[in-house]
Amino acid sequence: MLPEACVANIISFTSPADIFSSSTVSFVFRLAGDSDFVWEKFLPSDYKSLISRSTDHHQSFSSKKEIYRCLCHSLLIDNARKLFKINKLSGKISYILSARAISIPSSDQASYWSWSKVSDSRFSESAELITTDRLEVSGKIQTGVLSPNTRYGAYLIIKVTKRAYGLDLVPAETWVQSRNGHIVKNTAYLCCLDEKKQQMKRLLYGNREERMAMTVKMVSKRREPKSRDDGWMEIELGDFETREGEDHEVNMSLSEVKGYQLKGGVVIDGIEVRPKSSN
Repeated sequence: MLPEACVANIISFTSPADIFSSSTVSFVFRLAGDSDFVWEKFLPSDYKSLISRSTDHHQSFSSKKEIYRCLCHSLLIDNARKLFKINKLSGKISYILSARAISIPSSDQASYWSWSKVSDSRFSESAELITTDRLEVSGKIQTGVLSPNTRYGAYLIIKVTKRAYGLDLVPAETWVQSRNGHIVKNTAYLCCLDEKKQQMKRLLYGNREERMAMTVKMVSKRREPKSRDDGWMEIELGDFETREGEDHEVNMSLSEVKGYQLKGGVVIDGIEVRPKSSN
């Protein structure tokens, strides 16, 4: 019985997930849920700029809902060096900064790094470490381009090649620096523990239960890369919060410069900044 405009105004205060499901309520709800008025509320304020910076900026859209769906499928922007995406159900914003959009010292030297297209990468180039004893990767992002009042996590996206070496001996330091210089620090290994090495330790220790227990305890505390649904792995660098009306720079980093351990065989695709699960 309510007018379509009234229904549209009401559901604009809900969430994208609610609007998608409310279309089954009635014909009026479906019309209201398709209106530009509703979807304007869930589009980022700079969506026109994002589209103009995309690799396909000549694409035309028939409605704001269509624009929203497009952004949910991700958008390559800034000469295809960054990827922008909206979560379809929550409307929260994510970014992936490609390897070319972050800082990797000595990445222009062929004896240290190799740049090439990886088949399942989102970007035209990824960086593969050939050899170094000092690994540093860092990136930065402004909180103003993210969703406000949201806890975000920063993740280094990597792969470990079959030729990898020296990645599981010394942990790397990870940190995220956000508002007022607040720093979240941790450590993480660049690859998972080799099961063959674990078997060798068991053979060497034999029945020495105390040493074995110590080894198990160390492994349980060990932070390692986790598998992703896209075939890559990720290392969490840290987290931070965004607030309504604030726009400050967040710096994210991983470094292993203290062990002087030669290492190679890790492929870096970029750094992802995405909302953390409420769980």
